[in-house]
Amino acid sequence: MTLPEKIYFNKRKIINDPIYGFINIPDGLVYEIIEHSYFQRLRRIQQLGLTYLVYPGAVHTRFHHAIGSMYLMLEAINTLRAKGHDISKEEEEAALIAILLHDIGHGPFSHTLENNIVHNINHEILSELFFYRLNNIFSGRLNLAISIFKNTYHKKFLHQLVSSQLDVDRLDYLKRDSYYTGVSEGVAGTERIIKMLNVSGGNLVVEEKGVYSIEKFIVARRLMYWQVYLHKTVLSAEYLLISILKRASLLALNGEELFATPALKEFLYNKYGPEDFKNNHELLNIFASLDDADILASIKTWVNHKDCILSTLCRNLINRQLPAAELSAVPLDKNLINSIKNNVAKCYGIDYSDTVFFVFEEDITNYAYNPNQDNIRILCKNGAVNDIMNVSEQMQIAFLSGKVSKYFFCYPKNCKY
Repeated sequence: MTLPEKIYFNKRKIINDPIYGFINIPDGLVYEIIEHSYFQRLRRIQQLGLTYLVYPGAVHTRFHHAIGSMYLMLEAINTLRAKGHDISKEEEEAALIAILLHDIGHGPFSHTLENNIVHNINHEILSELFFYRLNNIFSGRLNLAISIFKNTYHKKFLHQLVSSQLDVDRLDYLKRDSYYTGVSEGVAGTERIIKMLNVSGGNLVVEEKGVYSIEKFIVARRLMYWQVYLHKTVLSAEYLLISILKRASLLALNGEELFATPALKEFLYNKYGPEDFKNNHELLNIFASLDDADILASIKTWVNHKDCILSTLCRNLINRQLPAAELSAVPLDKNLINSIKNNVAKCYGIDYSDTVFFVFEEDITNYAYNPNQDNIRILCKNGAVNDIMNVSEQMQIAFLSGKVSKYFFCYPKNCKY
């Protein structure tokens, strides 16, 4: 009698991504990082904050984006290897970890609540703290990833793949955000751009035949900013959420009893900054337990709070009664703003000083391409390396490199001026 043939099952993990199809998750340290609770938390943080209130499909998470960026990093590394550039397996693993963790410091609703839960400490600083904490947990095995992340490793192109004006982070979020919002103008030629990558003088470059794809990428980025990321209604929702947290924090610091999840309560009743995170190691773990669910659960409860300002703000967000929003190329007249604030004070029966929770004015700026930062370098056929600005035949690239400033103004719709 012959024994049945032994069947070996493939234990490699795969994720079915709607953008790229099946993504293989490398085993070893990369897999262990993804499985860690710090990284799994990214499943509970919206990539685009409250953008889903304008584009209902925009409900993808930081987890989606990080995995997609890892996939593109591996594609880029394979492209560079095929062109003769030496990238060891250790460097590959470190680069994958660096891109996986590049935004792990984001708090609830991503950019929306930056500096509103913790103070004077942005997600980049928090990401670095998470890097070092994970490096301790994994006994120093993230040393090379940290070196790439902080741009202290001698192969500069690896850091440029993680963070530059043409990194895999941007390549993924443009394509992913375009897909989930349905804004087709954000589609850039991601696959072709990656196939056109090369290294010259230690820096990441794009071969000259990929210039048109880079032009499309820059144009797509500008369009996505003004149609999605800086859409006036998205901004009004985000500023409303910020206003809710500011009011809740003010009440909490004045001793008012507020419902909140344990993690959120810690940050509502204490004004933590950079030094606190350095001196209190447990604080990072508390922050790591904080996600979108903490904020939404609290806001739903605050709808019935006795403070009329907090309850009104929360009710407006939960019921999507968003403030009216206007974008202007010039600042609004200060007299008009004061008139609106007086009207809001009468409308809600509040002090003039409290209208700051209902009326918002900010100036917003955007560069589609900033020539003063780490440039997008084009490798010409003659071997010379030039900035995209000097190679592109499109007049619009010069135009898009300029800073665009707009003035944002928000006020309650039921208090029209």
